[in-house]
Amino acid sequence: MSLDLKVVSNAGPLMVLAKLNLLYLLKGLYGRVYYGESVYDELVAAGIPQGYQDAQTLKTFLEREGWQPENIQMSNTPKEIIEVHLDRGERDTLSLALLLGSKLVLMDENEGRKVARSLGLTVKGSLGILVEAYQRKIMGEEQFRLNLLEIADRKDIWISTSLTDQILDSIKS
Repeated sequence: MSLDLKVVSNAGPLMVLAKLNLLYLLKGLYGRVYYGESVYDELVAAGIPQGYQDAQTLKTFLEREGWQPENIQMSNTPKEIIEVHLDRGERDTLSLALLLGSKLVLMDENEGRKVARSLGLTVKGSLGILVEAYQRKIMGEEQFRLNLLEIADRKDIWISTSLTDQILDSIKS
């Protein structure tokens, strides 16, 4: 994947990668990732006062990289996004992707992924990011396996254990 491709992320992958301390993968894979103010508000502005360490980790990473949230105006949201039941972060993520001419959206939520695909966008979730990092040798096999096992074990990461098991089975030697 080219580092000049504009990639837009929703909250899910940012949260998962922050919890696993793997945000550096985003820079290594995509160079820069764009996100809306609503995503920032959901993760950082709301998370830090609640004491979520991943919120502070994400804030520190974003500040260090100079990745500022993008302001999405409702007037810029295409009708096909407004008409579907999505939360504000998902709507803003899809709107931002279309406004920037992005072809890749990072999103874990199923409904948002369906809408993204219907808009002609490619979607990659948290696990897809890890798989890409492994395939591109940004992450070694042992680290990749450990991260998948941690995702499966953690109660604060809502990714199906069957998905992590499926990926683990596919890389067995």
